[in-house]
Amino acid sequence: MADADFSPAPRPAHRHPLARPGYGKRTAPEQAPRRRGDFAHLRPREASIAAFIDRLPEGAAMDAKTLAAQLPDYGQAACLTALRRLSEAGHLRRVTERIKGDGGSWHWVTRSHFSRTARDDAWWTAFLAGNVPAPRDRSRSQPEAKAPARSYAYDALASVGRTDPRMTLSAADCAALEELAAAWLARGADEAELVRTLTAGLPPEVHCAGALARRRLIDKMPPEPAPGPAETPLRMLECTICRAPGRPEALPGGICRDCRGEPPLHPLHGVAPDGVRARVAEVRAAVGARPYVTRGR
Repeated sequence: MADADFSPAPRPAHRHPLARPGYGKRTAPEQAPRRRGDFAHLRPREASIAAFIDRLPEGAAMDAKTLAAQLPDYGQAACLTALRRLSEAGHLRRVTERIKGDGGSWHWVTRSHFSRTARDDAWWTAFLAGNVPAPRDRSRSQPEAKAPARSYAYDALASVGRTDPRMTLSAADCAALEELAAAWLARGADEAELVRTLTAGLPPEVHCAGALARRRLIDKMPPEPAPGPAETPLRMLECTICRAPGRPEALPGGICRDCRGEPPLHPLHGVAPDGVRARVAEVRAAVGARPYVTRGR
């Protein structure tokens, strides 16, 4: 009797839900290479969720509801608390950004920028303004990070297999295709567009992912952008918890005053409600005006 194959049939790869086009996770630039202990400074729950988010593809939905549906150990409230702590620790910011659509029209999208390397408020403020600072010198605190960091193009190629395992690229493939991927990014494509190009309409079996990726990167290369004045990206920070918009200085740690549990400021003068009368008296005294007296009717 012929030998029977009792091995189970392979299950289809599980895919994390993607956000609407233009939305979802965005990997922050200028990160240190991934290594063990990236999130050791966080609490165990936050470290676990951060490691999960770090491996999600570009454009993945990473709101608390979606994360809770994908992580059976944590509920929605736990995931929301974890997102808050990741924001306070400098790993996460929610940003509303103005982008140009396929038809040339502009529209606003909300993106969750995630950084494996913790950033302070000053770095995120510079990023919001489109001024990404130079990589910091980590030689004293992290001597093991002296190896050259991988490029954004390399990381984009390495993420393709997480979207569709049929297009998993080896380290050699990523290195060989890095220059082509960098050309895509230089011509205005983002990581999500590159990944979609390499994973759309695949045959049932892919025998050589590297060769197929090279063919598609060459054949579908975007045109060179027309010369013109550089456009500063328009971005607005949002509270990680309630998504209230605000200036970076009003959202330290990416969290608004209400979600931090602090008393609200007066919308015009930056004074708490219980201090408005005292502040008015100070201003009147400074300009030599008579004290304000409440008169009865």
